[in-house]
Amino acid sequence: MQFAPINASDLIPVTGAYRHRVIPPQVAGYEGVGTVIEAPAAFTSLLGQRVLPLRSTGTWQRYIDCDPHMAVPVPCDIDSALAARAYINPLAALLMLQQWPPTAKRVLITAGGSACALLLAQWARQWGAAAITVVHRAPQHASLLQALGITSLRETQREAIAAVAQQCDVVFDAVGGEIGQLIWHALPAEAQFVAYGVLSGKPVRVNAPRPALHWFHVRHTLEGLAQQDWQQLFCTLWPLLRTSHCGEVAIFPLVQWREAIHSYHQSGRDRKPLLQLL
Repeated sequence: MQFAPINASDLIPVTGAYRHRVIPPQVAGYEGVGTVIEAPAAFTSLLGQRVLPLRSTGTWQRYIDCDPHMAVPVPCDIDSALAARAYINPLAALLMLQQWPPTAKRVLITAGGSACALLLAQWARQWGAAAITVVHRAPQHASLLQALGITSLRETQREAIAAVAQQCDVVFDAVGGEIGQLIWHALPAEAQFVAYGVLSGKPVRVNAPRPALHWFHVRHTLEGLAQQDWQQLFCTLWPLLRTSHCGEVAIFPLVQWREAIHSYHQSGRDRKPLLQLL
């Protein structure tokens, strides 16, 4: 393994939240990039190639075993720091936009400082969204969104957020809590509210069938996906990533994993912590 990012999906199982399927001892980490050093006879073409070890666990270590069918080769022009982040957030953004197409829709996105929200906003614009507004917490997030030509609102601008929500067709929410609740209550009845995270720790509570609330989980969406379909998804993702702003990274040697996790939890963080494993 060369690099592995720190994501919420890596840290949440450490808290015991998924004790029904996460049985210690385990090494943390669900994505990253590495170089193939051993392979079965049928997969010797992968030797020496950089790959993404999809559906592998324990990527926060120097050597891992992965299913060769799920090793996705990384194109030569994609650098390793980007490749290490090419699985969880980009795939989630792509699948959500495929399931709830933004074309000609008015889109509202929360958690504006997150990698997934940044990709959702850029790709929704590429796919012809009528309007895009992103809700963020920190001033530096507003600066980046402005540089990308994306309209943004700070979380404290509650009246403005509610006004945008009243005209909205699709919401992609990773926060929940007061912001998520405010948005859901303000939406038109025909709108779609897609919840894909609960960064606040409090899920949105609904008391009516409309506007519709959909829970999106990458794991559930990809269950049963054929191996060739995984490879095809990345044939779609690589071109998108080449033309997107994917955020900056802060690289930490593996021995500094505590500092990397501390960095992840900093409010207003504008860089994704990346563990350098070799």
